[in-house]
Amino acid sequence: MTHAHGQGDAPRAGTRVRWVLALCVLPIAVLTVVGLVALWPSAEQRPERIPTAAEGSSYVQADVLRVLPEARLLEVDVEGSGFALAQVPPEALAAGVAEGDRVLLLTIRSEEVPLVWVDFVRDAPIGLLAVAYAVLVVVVARWRGVAAIVGLVVSLGLIAVFTLPALLAGQPPLLVALVTASAALFATLYLAHGLNARTTTALLGTVLGVSLTAVLASWSTRAAVLTGLTSEDALLLPGLAPDVDMRGVVLCGIILAGLGVLNDVTITQASAVWELRAIAPGLGRWDLFRRGMRIGRDHIASTVYTIAFAYVGAALPIMLLISLYDQPLTRTLTAGEIAEEVVRTLVGSIGLVAAIPLTTAIAALVVTAGAVTTGALTRGRAQHPPGGPAVPADA
Repeated sequence: MTHAHGQGDAPRAGTRVRWVLALCVLPIAVLTVVGLVALWPSAEQRPERIPTAAEGSSYVQADVLRVLPEARLLEVDVEGSGFALAQVPPEALAAGVAEGDRVLLLTIRSEEVPLVWVDFVRDAPIGLLAVAYAVLVVVVARWRGVAAIVGLVVSLGLIAVFTLPALLAGQPPLLVALVTASAALFATLYLAHGLNARTTTALLGTVLGVSLTAVLASWSTRAAVLTGLTSEDALLLPGLAPDVDMRGVVLCGIILAGLGVLNDVTITQASAVWELRAIAPGLGRWDLFRRGMRIGRDHIASTVYTIAFAYVGAALPIMLLISLYDQPLTRTLTAGEIAEEVVRTLVGSIGLVAAIPLTTAIAALVVTAGAVTTGALTRGRAQHPPGGPAVPADA
């Protein structure tokens, strides 16, 4: 017995449409692989690792037994080996170091007090949060959640083994950013959402949005004279890695910063158009685009301030400091590191807003170009037994 499905079945792209999408994506994939090979820094190009402990010194973990604030000392149990004293700076005491805390110390053999404060040990709470996050994602999203986490790990691994070494080796930051973004998109989108026309549509929309972001970021870093030398870490970096282009680091950061939100809205827009087509197969391309953009406008309204608040949160200590200065607000927003955050927010938001209509238009075109619904195929088989007349493929 054959069961007929309703009109809610999701459309499948026809063979011709899948070939067209493949031909659109293939050059991007090839250029990404070529970029990875060409920009991958050799061992000679990579700067040497900088030792953080002097010869004869080492890092140890210890449990705080007692705090002696007047003497600026801690009584600690070093990795279960027994009692010792450690020097502690005033800022650590002000941060609230207390009995029972797990801390990281540096051994200094030549000093009367052989241990010096380095930092708190945060492995346990951060690890617990990471496990809780992964479990929640898997419970709610199931296998798709597992695939999304794998895609995230692959993308972060790519940044660690390719992006950071390439920037330190002095490779062109714009190309490094584009190759990183493209490779991360292939990994995250196809792993999390599957190899299908809907995902490919979102990929194309995201690539267009990233391309626009790259153009604007390249122009804005020059026009706004963003040097990248606005913090102590940034000032230290050129001396340790002479080949690094600090302005290029800002450019690369702007492109990568909005990638996650951009990816989110494009896959959602593509899915929205597919679902609209499944519910109302008679809708034409313009109606699908128009209805999809109604959803897209809500995305624009929500994600624009999402990006802004994310950057405000990241730059909050700097904003607090600058707010104390006797300066006009316009000068505050265009000064130093705040200007970098403002440009990052504006460029990322422009790329995001532009990607929504682009993705919606591509989705409306793809989903109506020879799409076949599962329900239509099943009804056709029910109405026409084997050997009967063929059913038209267009939905």
